[in-house]
Amino acid sequence: MIELEGVPELIDPVMVAAFEGWNDAGDAASTAVAHLDREWKGEVFAALDAEDYYDFQVNRPTVFLDNGVRKITWPTTRLSVVRVGGDKPRDLVLVRGIEPSMRWRSFCNELLAFAHELGVEMVVILGALLGDTPHTRPVPVSGVTSDPDLARTMDLEETRYEGPTGIVGILQEACTHAGVPAVSLWAAVPHYVSQPPNPKATLALLNRLEDLIGLRIPLGELPEDARAWQLGVDQLAAEDSEVAEYVQTLEEARDTAELPEASGEAIAREFERYLRRREPGSGPGLATEGGDTAFLRDPGSGRTRPPKPVQPGPESVPGADAAEGPAEEPGEERGEGPAEGSGDGPAEASADGPEGPEGPSPDVDGGAGK
Repeated sequence: MIELEGVPELIDPVMVAAFEGWNDAGDAASTAVAHLDREWKGEVFAALDAEDYYDFQVNRPTVFLDNGVRKITWPTTRLSVVRVGGDKPRDLVLVRGIEPSMRWRSFCNELLAFAHELGVEMVVILGALLGDTPHTRPVPVSGVTSDPDLARTMDLEETRYEGPTGIVGILQEACTHAGVPAVSLWAAVPHYVSQPPNPKATLALLNRLEDLIGLRIPLGELPEDARAWQLGVDQLAAEDSEVAEYVQTLEEARDTAELPEASGEAIAREFERYLRRREPGSGPGLATEGGDTAFLRDPGSGRTRPPKPVQPGPESVPGADAAEGPAEEPGEERGEGPAEGSGDGPAEASADGPEGPEGPSPDVDGGAGK
């Protein structure tokens, strides 16, 4: 560990972490933590030693010029703190980096040592997976935990996932064994528009995080970016009849699966969330909006018709046959994790979903640089 500054004394701190790579479809999770850091002006106080955890042939350092002087930025994981004021002040410890290439247990132990020293009360890990979910519907976000008590008290799913996992799953289990309450939030990203950015998925993660930790998160331009993203994908889909037909199929499957959930109580809950998130004098910050860039072609084959994902093992996105099945290596794998309403993992209505998405499908580009 390289300490960059003295460790501050924090108020009721919660650690929020996200890692680029296999667990980060569409860069939705890492972008969410970056948003928190930017909006609340986070101050970096520590960084893990890149030499200990990264293969530099996989995650290469970059060279840049600073006033004519050449410098190198090494791939690593940094910790920053943000002070959130208000009636009930609370601090966040933000962990943002790249999924490590090696020594995962030591990596998690270092993060937990900091959590212990800072008095962190809960760890929330963000992730994103690729699944069969239409871009025209709200982004499914599922919250899972390995702690049965936490699952009951916070209305979360207790994970029963079995299969390959990423650093999100490993860190969550490390927290559980260390006695630190931990929750993973997973957003499902449409596999046919997987390239980053995906502000709609980022916005959905932040909305769910807001509900979980009881803090009002400034959304900035994210709602407008989300709307622009969805309009852009709508336009591209409209230009290809096969893509439009495929999206319609996903919509019908999703709507049918969610019919039992459209109770008066469920609608009332969503409306309450909407009211809490609405800024005075501004439009609703709902998860129906997204960024301005989208690609509907399979980068590998150049096909415009979205390839049918390989049937995932134990998980799939709820209401949409979401899949996050086993994935390929960086740049081609899907994110891992569960989707909202899918129990522990991204399972359509079944699956013993993951504690994280375990695995992208080999014929679908994860697009998250995993």
